[in-house]
Amino acid sequence: MQILFYSPDNKPEPWLAGLSQVLPQARVQVWQHGMGTADVLPADYIVAWKPPAAMLAGHAGLKAVFNLGAGVDAILQLGAALPPNVPIVRLDDAGMAVQMAEYVSYAILRHFRRFDDYEAQRRVGIWRPLRPHDKHNFTVGILGLGVLGSRIARAVQHFGFPLRGWSRSRKDLPDMTCFAGEEELDDFLQSSQVLVCILPLTAETTQILSRSMLEKLPKGAYLINVARGAHVAESDLLALIKSEHLAGATLDVFRTEALPPQHPFWQEPRIDITPHIAALTLREESIRQIAEKIQALEQGEPIVGIVDRSKGY
Repeated sequence: MQILFYSPDNKPEPWLAGLSQVLPQARVQVWQHGMGTADVLPADYIVAWKPPAAMLAGHAGLKAVFNLGAGVDAILQLGAALPPNVPIVRLDDAGMAVQMAEYVSYAILRHFRRFDDYEAQRRVGIWRPLRPHDKHNFTVGILGLGVLGSRIARAVQHFGFPLRGWSRSRKDLPDMTCFAGEEELDDFLQSSQVLVCILPLTAETTQILSRSMLEKLPKGAYLINVARGAHVAESDLLALIKSEHLAGATLDVFRTEALPPQHPFWQEPRIDITPHIAALTLREESIRQIAEKIQALEQGEPIVGIVDRSKGY
């Protein structure tokens, strides 16, 4: 069995050691820029993050491509370079869901308890209790109810906020009001005091967080984006914060990463910025999951996590 590995964001040696340990029958090779087809053994499986098109060429017996992350927009952008009949498999969770739930819970509570305001007061030496938000009217809306969105919902439920969620297709999750499809999107937005975006990035969702959508949120609503930077129409978001239609935002993802020093988001104190760390890919859990799926495929068994290319996730 031949496995070809590539990730520009990770040192390859720990991944090679881990894959070799759990799949001792496999030979694992690192793909590097400049390699030709003669330098690369034909792979049975590719394990990669943001692979270049050249990496995917010349593997006649390729059985699956494993994407090192839950979001598959980067690999799907390769289009015709992707082998047409080879499954692309995303990580189902690999420890990311708990991290995402932690991050979003923190961002919600930070806004709910007005910690940004208290930190601003502290910087100028002001001691002043502030009127808290009304929990009964502090509705949290989760845009996207896949594995990560559902886990976020379970975490947020513990704090007693009214909870609602929206997804493209109908979902039925406990202790929350669920909306589905374009015809129910406006109703979902109109009472969401906090909007959490955890949608996959597709042609349909690119710049979905635009003025036309965000204006449908109640005045004073708050945005948390942990999905992809391209979901946000950046100038629209800034304008709505400056006009005070939105109270602010917590953003972990950006159209350009790293966020350029001159970007106006840095100058807006009502935007909290983190460097795409809401949920990191955990190596050991990812390797275990990939190995289990490879073993299942080798035995002719079905696996979960296969990407529907027509939907983009």
